[in-house]
Amino acid sequence: MERGMNERIRQLRKQSLSVEPSISIERALLVTEAYEKYAGTVETPILRALTFKHIMENKTLCINDGELIVGEKGEGPQSAPTFPELCCHTLEDLDIMHRREKISFKVSEKVKQIQAERIIPYWQERSLRQIILRHMTPEWKDCYNAGIFTEFMEQRSPGHTVADGKIYQKGFLDFKQEIQQAIDNLDFLEDEQAYEKKVQLQAMQICCDAIITLGQRYAAYARELAARETNPQRREELLAIAANCDVVPAHRPTTFAQAIQMYWFVHIGVTSELNNWDAFSPGRLDQHLYPFYKKGIEEGTLTREQAKELLECLWVKFNNQPAPPKVGITLKESGTYTDFANLNTGGVKPDGSDGVNEVSYLILDVMDEMKLLQPSSNVQISRKTPHRFIKRALEIARKGWGQPALYNTDAIIQEMLRAGKDIVDAREGGASGCVETGAFGKEAYILTGYFNLPKILEITLHNGFDPVSGKQLGLTTGYATDYQSYQELFKAFQQQVNHFVEIKIKGNHVIERIYATQMPCPFLSIIISDCIQKGMDYNAGGARYNTSYIQGVGIGTLTDSLSAIKYNVFEHKKFTMQELMQALKANFVGYERIRHLVLNKTPKYGNDDDFADDIMVAAFNAFYNAVNGRKNRKGGTYRIDMLPTTCHVYFGSVTGATPNGRLAGKPLSEGISPEQGADRQGPTAVIKSAAKMDHLRTGGTLLNQKFNPSVLAGEEGLEKLVSLVRTYFNLDGHHIQFNVIDRKTLLAAQERPEEYKDLIVRVAGYSDLFHNLTKELQDEIIERTEHSFC
Repeated sequence: MERGMNERIRQLRKQSLSVEPSISIERALLVTEAYEKYAGTVETPILRALTFKHIMENKTLCINDGELIVGEKGEGPQSAPTFPELCCHTLEDLDIMHRREKISFKVSEKVKQIQAERIIPYWQERSLRQIILRHMTPEWKDCYNAGIFTEFMEQRSPGHTVADGKIYQKGFLDFKQEIQQAIDNLDFLEDEQAYEKKVQLQAMQICCDAIITLGQRYAAYARELAARETNPQRREELLAIAANCDVVPAHRPTTFAQAIQMYWFVHIGVTSELNNWDAFSPGRLDQHLYPFYKKGIEEGTLTREQAKELLECLWVKFNNQPAPPKVGITLKESGTYTDFANLNTGGVKPDGSDGVNEVSYLILDVMDEMKLLQPSSNVQISRKTPHRFIKRALEIARKGWGQPALYNTDAIIQEMLRAGKDIVDAREGGASGCVETGAFGKEAYILTGYFNLPKILEITLHNGFDPVSGKQLGLTTGYATDYQSYQELFKAFQQQVNHFVEIKIKGNHVIERIYATQMPCPFLSIIISDCIQKGMDYNAGGARYNTSYIQGVGIGTLTDSLSAIKYNVFEHKKFTMQELMQALKANFVGYERIRHLVLNKTPKYGNDDDFADDIMVAAFNAFYNAVNGRKNRKGGTYRIDMLPTTCHVYFGSVTGATPNGRLAGKPLSEGISPEQGADRQGPTAVIKSAAKMDHLRTGGTLLNQKFNPSVLAGEEGLEKLVSLVRTYFNLDGHHIQFNVIDRKTLLAAQERPEEYKDLIVRVAGYSDLFHNLTKELQDEIIERTEHSFC
């Protein structure tokens, strides 16, 4: 059978892949009904809880033919709800979504009618997007529009968070009891915030009832379908689904199937409450599920094949949920259907011992067979990880569809310890989204936006003026020709970085306050540690740890540009700064000699060349020092990530020609990968260059490498890949992932997409269908260096 799947899974997978994504208006309508009924009559947390309850009580139920795990965000597979309280789409937005060639959503005439008659009139001026933009300064707006930085919360909510083990140990009746105990313990005599805490806790209680109601509705619906079912086997399956929904989410799960269903109800709850960046993730799924698996196997109530089938049903459920529709800059920074739910497999246990178990290998097999874009799957590799496990993971990776990504458990733990986490919380954490590190179930680690590092160099060279937007955005630190030394130039660059970081963070502080006061998320708050104990919302600092991130983009482009200036202008005087600026203005037309020198005769990052790599370290430190340790408004601090999603393409489109020879409008380097084509000394040189960055001071770095399939063929090729990963991780690298595909195939797929509809590539922190990518992004992937070990 195809990929080892049984008939049930083949049909569910086929349905998930064949249904065209569409816009569902149901949630938007239910939210509007709730606000019309309750807004202005109850406190905001209660309003949000009653809204969630109204959704759970009235959303359309869906049990697809043959499935064993139930629940969809919309009315069916690939049905995407909208969130008008955050971003109220115009009719033009809906029309663009319907017509656009890439990442489109079908929009029916009925949806347009409801949007026009019910949603827009109520939400057009009330949505948080409008409120946020009204509160941003002209300075912030100019920088945002010019592509200095992006803003994650402009169309989606905070919520970059991950489940830990508590939802497998408690049902929501248990959570409700815990919340009541917290209410009973409130001190109205001495605690001036006791009333606000009570309101927040009461909102959480309402949400407990709401998610229990969803489970009860599914139990009743499954029995209703069973009563009409003529196939005896399917009738028994539907009755089993009903029995599972009788248990979860009200009570703690007791079986493998109930544990998976419990997670999925929670996932639907979190992602229906708000469209959080990024999708809610199950965290250490192998470790959470292993006790249920072991118990089932020992009792004879579960077989390995049954467990695998249930996991494959879960994979389909993830793939049925396209990322919430985006428009404008937000689409450009994350142009994909993928919603970044990221499973962690392997790593270590809370006591520090090896965390690989039988379910870990089962998940690898499921990943290999299903070959779906969602969920994003990763493996955590520690020094204790068995060779067999990493070898099996890389057997899958070398098949060329971009999963699994590989993460360094030992580095992740050190990153979190440096950031003040408890050792057990650090060991139980990992990566989510693309590469971001967090303490699972205990931390709100919020990505606030991307930061365009090469653009800031461009502005530095023009005395704070942006030649693309035509606006004075930065400080007047001098023109390029004013600097008498490289050190003077770099100092000015540092000043500009600090300037733009401050603009970004000032805006972030306002946005944090808006979400804390106007858009609490009481359901998510139930399952994140310390929110109940503090009586505080997740969006207001209720989590045990509260970290804000700014993501640096284009470190490779920036490094090579600074290297070109230092090496050619100041040290070897191969051309003057004036000549370089003229070349940049002309996009190198008529300046072929200068472009040849900077492209081919200048030290480049990614080749284990200390001249360039030392510049990379200094540039990294400038960004790190500008961001790290600043206070957010939730009792936490700022940290940095180094990742782009698809923002390196957008940022490149608003950045002129750069001193490294990159032409105007072309994509920037992605993640911490070298500039496309600049890494010419092999994959080992790349990892040695990348490892000179102090990954342990970040919350995540992203490194992509591309290989021709022939290079990794056979046992020898596989062992070389294992050694490459182990070596990089021994150097404290955070993450690495691979595209294993040849340039010829990519060019053919670009020219004849209809023949390569199933071709999947690794983009940044996620995989995507090649034909779903813009031409600019396709070109960028094609231009990445194709490595060899020779």
